[in-house]
Amino acid sequence: MAGAQQQQPPPAPPAATPPPDGPRVPRPRTPPKPRGTPAVCLYSQLLIKVEYEAVGMVLRDLGFDGADLAVVPGSHVPPDQANSDLMRAIEAISGVGLEVPIISTSVVSGQDPYGRQILGIAGFMGIGLFRPGYWKYGASPNRQMRIAEVQRDLLGLASIARAYNVATAFHNGNDDAVGANLGDVNTFLRNIDPRWVGYDFDPGFAAEMAGRDAADTSLSLALPRLKAVTVRDFTWSKEGKASPCPLGQGVVDWKAFFTALARARFTGPITIQVAYSSPNELNAFRRDLEFVRKQIAAAYPAL
Repeated sequence: MAGAQQQQPPPAPPAATPPPDGPRVPRPRTPPKPRGTPAVCLYSQLLIKVEYEAVGMVLRDLGFDGADLAVVPGSHVPPDQANSDLMRAIEAISGVGLEVPIISTSVVSGQDPYGRQILGIAGFMGIGLFRPGYWKYGASPNRQMRIAEVQRDLLGLASIARAYNVATAFHNGNDDAVGANLGDVNTFLRNIDPRWVGYDFDPGFAAEMAGRDAADTSLSLALPRLKAVTVRDFTWSKEGKASPCPLGQGVVDWKAFFTALARARFTGPITIQVAYSSPNELNAFRRDLEFVRKQIAAAYPAL
């Protein structure tokens, strides 16, 4: 709505405010220094076979800049154990010199029993971004009514997150997820302060839902408030279904995508999501990491 005032969550308290009902440490983690290029991270759930104390060492050996730390059921840090394990997991990664620029959660409501605690600990530890869970259209008889419900949920979460100096990065999903059509989300985000609510843009999902050419339009909607990027690739099966594949071997136009990121001077985190099967998972992680590094090297110095 033209001329409408921006909806803003309440002012944030001092950044060092300890999380509610959470563990205390002598001082919060020092935030990483500003970067000139994106930090390339691995989604930590891909290393679920590794004890979280060793995740940082494995990532360092693989050559990643850090981790997108999963705080979801079945992860290294299940939501109901965030009080005891989230700080330790962050320290296990940052302690070997790597970054934790973003956490990915299953939280979709300000009423989530663990959401406030997770965000409080993240803010206290200097994690500046969080990705909420997915909202589905489901059996909702009214699409616009469902979008309005998601808007209320997202604004409530953003208010809590901002109170701990954490920005919200909405991930465009696929299939039945609200946001698979980026235009739906962009409608209700346009009047929200982009410093605190933005996108975790996934070019793979965008190409799957809108087609390779139309994915460029989705990216143009996301760029003004881009907070993070998640990368994956896919091919089309004979049945017309998206089949995950290594980066660079599928549908996504990666050269155009990274060129757009560089022109926008995007330096947020890039999370690698390996959704395809591989006989050697670590080699798959290395291969996709090498691909992303080459794309960054080609796009960013060209400015």
